[in-house]
Amino acid sequence: MAVYGLENAQMRISVDTLGAELKSLKNVATGREYMWDAKPEFWKRTSPVLFPIVGSLNNGCYRHDGKEYPMSQHGFARDMEFALLRQAEDELVFVLKSDKETREKYPFDFELEIGYRIEENNLAVSWKVINCGSREMFFSIGGHPAFLCPLQDGDAQTDCQILFDTRDTIISGVIGSHGALSPRKKAYALNDGYLRITENLFDDDALIVEENQAHAVSLCDKGGKPYLTVRFDAPLFGLWSPAKKNAPFVCIEPWYGRCDRENFTGDLSEREWGNKLQPAEQFYAEYTVSI
Repeated sequence: MAVYGLENAQMRISVDTLGAELKSLKNVATGREYMWDAKPEFWKRTSPVLFPIVGSLNNGCYRHDGKEYPMSQHGFARDMEFALLRQAEDELVFVLKSDKETREKYPFDFELEIGYRIEENNLAVSWKVINCGSREMFFSIGGHPAFLCPLQDGDAQTDCQILFDTRDTIISGVIGSHGALSPRKKAYALNDGYLRITENLFDDDALIVEENQAHAVSLCDKGGKPYLTVRFDAPLFGLWSPAKKNAPFVCIEPWYGRCDRENFTGDLSEREWGNKLQPAEQFYAEYTVSI
């Protein structure tokens, strides 16, 4: 394992080769840290990549070509060692290549590149997936960055707000039994785009927001001032913090995929919001974090 860094006049980041995980994002002028520090009393991760699945599988396995493959929530890439592919003054790119170990869990040949690029007060996080095999490949991918709430002395998570680039009601799916998506929906009325974080907001696990309802989400202080914004083109995203813990962070998660629906028993190729690549084809996506 190794940790690599980038810095400009406005921000400083560090990335661990284990999972190619962003571990720190700091404001150079103020020294303020924006990332959760992975203390296990709330959550032992900071910003894992979710690949080759996002969310949970029914009964902990998926089916493909008539065979079942067990896989834990969010896939295996977050727990694997990446190699540094290239480094520049403003960019780091890491790569994970399929091997015998991955093929036992996921029968495809692939390369996964995770990139970090800084420009002024913006961090672009990119994903490139390459099908290196001779058959069609199916996958999901997503981010899970945990951002510290903008708290002052005496503040709690419930003093913060979330701002969306829409003024409409946000409709969220509801996680049901064993991490699967239930048929229920919840509607969250926005106040001029704002949603206040309440004590019970995350009681049902993550909010799952589908159908391109928003493409920019800001974490704001109690006065409504954004202090961090995540922008993305992904068709769905999650919002999460540990249930009933009033943790000092909120995850804003752009996704290209999500958990199974309850009772889903189809093939990997039939998972909703999934992606596919023909041999030698590439998938590319990115999201931006602005401080």
